[in-house]
Amino acid sequence: MSTPTSTPMSTGTSSASSSASTPVSTSSVDNTLFATYVLVSLASVAAAFCTYRLISSAARYIRRLTCLNNDSQMYFRMPNIWFGRVKKHLIYAPLFRSRHMQELQLLGRWGIGVLPTRFQTIFLTLVVAMNVALCTTGIEWSQAGTPNMLDHLRNRAGTLAVANLIPLVIMGGRNNPLIQSLKISFDTFNLVHRWFGRIIVIEAVVHTISFTVKVVKLAGWAGIRADLQSSKLIISGFIGTIGFIFIILHSSAILRHAFYETFLHMHILVVILVFSALYIHLDGLQQLVYVQVAITAWAIERGIRLVLLIYRNAGRGGTLATIEPLAGDAIRVTIKMARPWNYQPGQHMFLTVPSIGLWTSHPFSVAWSDTDERLDSEKGLAMNRQDILALQQTTVSAVIRRRDGFTNALYKKAEKSRGRLTMTALVEGPYGGLHSLRSYGSVLIFAGGVGITHQVGYIRDLVVGFANGTVAARRVTLVWVIQSPEHLEWIRPWMTAILGLDRRRDILRVQLFVTRPRATKEIHSPSATVQMFPGRPNVDTLVGLECEAQVGALGVSVCGTGALADDVRKAVRRRQGVANVDFVEESYSW
Repeated sequence: MSTPTSTPMSTGTSSASSSASTPVSTSSVDNTLFATYVLVSLASVAAAFCTYRLISSAARYIRRLTCLNNDSQMYFRMPNIWFGRVKKHLIYAPLFRSRHMQELQLLGRWGIGVLPTRFQTIFLTLVVAMNVALCTTGIEWSQAGTPNMLDHLRNRAGTLAVANLIPLVIMGGRNNPLIQSLKISFDTFNLVHRWFGRIIVIEAVVHTISFTVKVVKLAGWAGIRADLQSSKLIISGFIGTIGFIFIILHSSAILRHAFYETFLHMHILVVILVFSALYIHLDGLQQLVYVQVAITAWAIERGIRLVLLIYRNAGRGGTLATIEPLAGDAIRVTIKMARPWNYQPGQHMFLTVPSIGLWTSHPFSVAWSDTDERLDSEKGLAMNRQDILALQQTTVSAVIRRRDGFTNALYKKAEKSRGRLTMTALVEGPYGGLHSLRSYGSVLIFAGGVGITHQVGYIRDLVVGFANGTVAARRVTLVWVIQSPEHLEWIRPWMTAILGLDRRRDILRVQLFVTRPRATKEIHSPSATVQMFPGRPNVDTLVGLECEAQVGALGVSVCGTGALADDVRKAVRRRQGVANVDFVEESYSW
């Protein structure tokens, strides 16, 4: 994703009306204090979330240790009635009824985004309310339209806009440190990032309008023209405002989804333009420090990405991707990494194939990872840990469904090869892997279509952990919804490896639902633990049955279509207060 950044304009005023534009020092101090309120409030919320996550992680760790040699886990099966209500009506609740991840459509054709959850909506409402309150408190509304009132409103709105740039930039980065600290997904931070952008644009427009109204009242439109011709402060301010408005318009969901690569490149270029304009605009003013912090945060995040990209892909023959076309408009990508990668279930990577697009990287879930000894190594016998790492080569794999843009070009290239095609690639990551399912006695995993790639790693981790006695899991059920049996080929080699693991039959059950079978004979169950059914699953029934038979705490995970995710969320919410059930949803939007 990108880092959309917005920037406020003219904090000072024109040369044509200097008396109307000279900042008032006491107002400036007050405005800085208001900006501090914003940053301190957000930091306090982050600290509270971090504390909650630490307590929650500690509780899960203790539960896991307690359940390693406890096959019944009866204590952890019992629900917490009070917390169950909080999860049902606040944490897991959609804004209205049951729709959250199912995308809203304009005229049945264009996606315009998804509805936030109830908890997200409350947080965003509080952020908006805080900015409205801080922007309006202490302004002389009884003197509306007077130069003094317009001065204060202009300075207040401009200061808050640049202060909000700091959380805006931090939340828009892939390497946002709060993602791991708070265990909140990039998808959620991206949602908040977009809302901060909208707030900043509104504050910047208020800032610019206040300046314009004041100058027009004192000197007419001729005063505006004179300022634009002679004042670097005003010119840069107006450039910044126009840049912001462009950002907010071209960042609409319809344009982002239809022209993602174009959106991304334009976004970055306009962000740089706006930052540059802001720096000139605020030169010599104390509000410049907010822009400097925002620019520094943006540059550090980009620098980290560049360093990681070089580290992951440079040397040792580079990173190579083997692409193999599959049935159902999909391709399997197997990547030989230049350096070892400590894979964790639920992680994803950003993939770039220079021969298709050097400046575009797209996120894909890592479905499988193996570590083998490098066959071309000349180091001989490993004598220490450094030598061991040098002899290792990590292979990560993903399944990519054909869509528009990059994935379509990659699919066509693989299709033309009529077999396997090896290409130079660049991999950035790993990212994600925020959730662990190792502390749950029962785990119910839903996957829709290519969403199985996110879940395969969890299944292997739990089955291996069960055999080794390192996880609490005693029941693992996979429900995979596919359109055709040929989609089974997407993960056949990995699922074959999982089904062959030690003690797999004691813990894992697989239920396959085929929604569009071509013939009845295609639907057959290989064994009692691997079953196939025609049609769509009754999600509520499956969750209910799992709750009746659950061992210990139950974790329900879903990665798939928006409709499937919403059905699973609804079923889990219904069981809150009745069973000890947690809900984990994996999604990625842009």
